[in-house]
Amino acid sequence: MTASTSFRWITAVTSLAFVVAQLDVSIVNIALPEIAKTFKADMSVLQWVIDAYALAFAVLMLSAGNLSDLFGAKHVFQYGMLIFGTASIGCGFAGTAGMLIVWRVMQGVGAATMIPSSLAILNQSFAHLPDIRARAVGLWTAAGSAAIAAGPIAGGVIISVSNWRYIFFVNAPLCIAGMLLTLKLPKNELPAVKRKIDFPGTIAWMIAITTLIGAIIEGPRLGLAHPLIYGGGILSLIAFIVFILLEKKGSHPMLPLFLFHSGSFNVLLLLGALLNGFYYGTVFILSLYLQNVLHYPSLTAGFAFLPLTIGFVISNLLSGKIINKYGIRKPILVGLVMFAIGFAGLLIAGEQTPYLQLFLPFLIIPMGMGLAVPAMTTGILSSVDKQLSGTASAALNTVRQAAGATGVAVLGAAAAGGSMAILHAISLSVHVAITCTFILLILVHLKLKTQR
Repeated sequence: MTASTSFRWITAVTSLAFVVAQLDVSIVNIALPEIAKTFKADMSVLQWVIDAYALAFAVLMLSAGNLSDLFGAKHVFQYGMLIFGTASIGCGFAGTAGMLIVWRVMQGVGAATMIPSSLAILNQSFAHLPDIRARAVGLWTAAGSAAIAAGPIAGGVIISVSNWRYIFFVNAPLCIAGMLLTLKLPKNELPAVKRKIDFPGTIAWMIAITTLIGAIIEGPRLGLAHPLIYGGGILSLIAFIVFILLEKKGSHPMLPLFLFHSGSFNVLLLLGALLNGFYYGTVFILSLYLQNVLHYPSLTAGFAFLPLTIGFVISNLLSGKIINKYGIRKPILVGLVMFAIGFAGLLIAGEQTPYLQLFLPFLIIPMGMGLAVPAMTTGILSSVDKQLSGTASAALNTVRQAAGATGVAVLGAAAAGGSMAILHAISLSVHVAITCTFILLILVHLKLKTQR
């Protein structure tokens, strides 16, 4: 296999995994009204349908990253594909909302297994060629970003010709193809590192994130004074403190704390959290806005998200060349400014807003993310030894998925209560996103001054 063929093959196979995982983040959003009708589900149930996936994704990502470093990225990648495909079929056949949520958890397990391993394969394959690695990461990110933006469109088309169950069935052939394609991946993995699985740390992390998100989702329904709500918040805080202590004292931590000694590493993680949190949460409420406030049918609402796909693809495909020419700092700064401008444009969203007025915000937000995310990912990978690439990529994606789940929980809670609540949630998202982006612009300017 020639070098160019190897590059195309490795990038295609690993990008397929990211496409499958990211597609299921957003394709379900457009199906929420149909799922609600099928199971007579309220807002909290719909939030769990989304967040069950993101939660499992987030709480298991670090452990899966460790498994990738311990047992080899290629093998872990194949198992992740198998789990995800099987769980997708289970979602399609779910007879109750509860069973759908259970299978969504299993989808999250599969996604958490295959994403850090796919990024580890990329990093290990091209660690000695920084320019090629930046290009590969840009294409990998472009594929995932296009998938998450195209999800509502694909969902709208599928629902218009069949029903919401088929949005899950389509994953099975993609996963089978991914498993078969990995057989031709070149054998260039590094020797497995001698570490053990951090079971105590994994359990503490799972409790911390799950109880936090659960309390946020169920808070509006049960009330903040309910023991399960404030008790969940307290338990989450305790579990998080325990997690930090375990990782600090453990001989084989799943999240080595020395990674956080780097100011740039910390800022890049914070960047990932901000982008995912506001994007996931806002797309969730925009799906409700288009269908419940503007009363678009599923197909029309799906195609309304087309600018998101265009914006992601354009900026992601350009990101590799931009990073190689300017480093990671400038693309991130420009991307953040575009992100904030796009969110400001959402302030015009009202009960009768013409779609053309929403087109530019829908285009500019993903263009900003498409510039910032590949630079962020490249910076994370270049900041660690390549033998820890699975753990580093898992740390980044864990933070991003946890933030995404939190964004859906918080903004979903704000949107519960009808059309005016949805409009209020959009306004809240815009103001907080712009404020946080401004703060992050300052941090990026200060901490990534010399980062190339």
